[in-house]
Amino acid sequence: MEEKNGMRSCCAGGSRAMFNGTFQKAESVKEADIKNEKTIKFKDKMVYIPGREFLMGTDDEEGFKADGEGPVRKVQVDSFYMDSHTVTNAEFSAFVKETGYKTESEKFGWSFVFHKFLPEKPVGNIQRVPSTPWWFAVEGAYWFQPEGPHSSIEDRMDHPVIQVSWNDAKAFCEWAGKRLPTEAEWEFAARGGLEQKRYPWGDELTPDGKHYCNIWQGDFPRENTEEDGYLGTAPAISFPENGFGLYNVSGNVWEWCEDWFTNARDPKECINPKGPSEGPSKVMRGGSYLCHESYCNRYRVAARTSNTADSATGNLGFRCVVDVKDYKASL
Repeated sequence: MEEKNGMRSCCAGGSRAMFNGTFQKAESVKEADIKNEKTIKFKDKMVYIPGREFLMGTDDEEGFKADGEGPVRKVQVDSFYMDSHTVTNAEFSAFVKETGYKTESEKFGWSFVFHKFLPEKPVGNIQRVPSTPWWFAVEGAYWFQPEGPHSSIEDRMDHPVIQVSWNDAKAFCEWAGKRLPTEAEWEFAARGGLEQKRYPWGDELTPDGKHYCNIWQGDFPRENTEEDGYLGTAPAISFPENGFGLYNVSGNVWEWCEDWFTNARDPKECINPKGPSEGPSKVMRGGSYLCHESYCNRYRVAARTSNTADSATGNLGFRCVVDVKDYKASL
């Protein structure tokens, strides 16, 4: 499968390192503005993932060889616990309220927003990204106002937090006593116990005509018919869970992994692989609500892409994992 315009991914958002716009720093969220008062027990949402050997990657003709999806190889992962769903706005709010953390989008003063979510009358500086014209760098866009100053998460507290960089995700994990999953852990868990299926539920995208994930329907990037019910993010708990009890591992938002990205992985690294020791970008898995079969069908479980560790977009979030020994010690 070839991709238009020679670009590697239509819906992975942009890299801050490749965009040279100039913006004022955004006014950060005030503690008083965070209305989430609920005590969140982060361990309650975790599910046990029984590790074993599995076939990682794919040689599927629908895959992108240049991304390093293949070859299929045997990989062993230990057991671990994983969040059943991505970190939500409510959970990230609790983190910010307790720590006063400022995300990288706040420090840079802007972040990437999909064109469908821009206001009719722009507030502040908005610049189109030349290489991917459906993305705009929007002044004042960050997790608390993901599409810019005109937006709010008030009615999206149960949705995935977005506009968070890999560095932001790591900071949250450290606060919550968790970590990001390795790419091997993520793929094993996303497969839900199935072997070499395209999706977490099987090989058919819409079994019996039912939608099992939040992706783009229609003509990307012009029209989304919203047949799955969503233009943007869906709640973190939506659509049927996979065999391990995980929600939305296909579509909705891309998810950060711990690993540095490479498309030429070492075949000898087959037991709890962690990828290269360094690199220009970090792995992202799962696809998002912007993925479409005509251009970027990276909502398949073996699909992968990457972005720089300081980058953030309106379709990028994360979920966390915990080692078995650390989980038991926390109880």
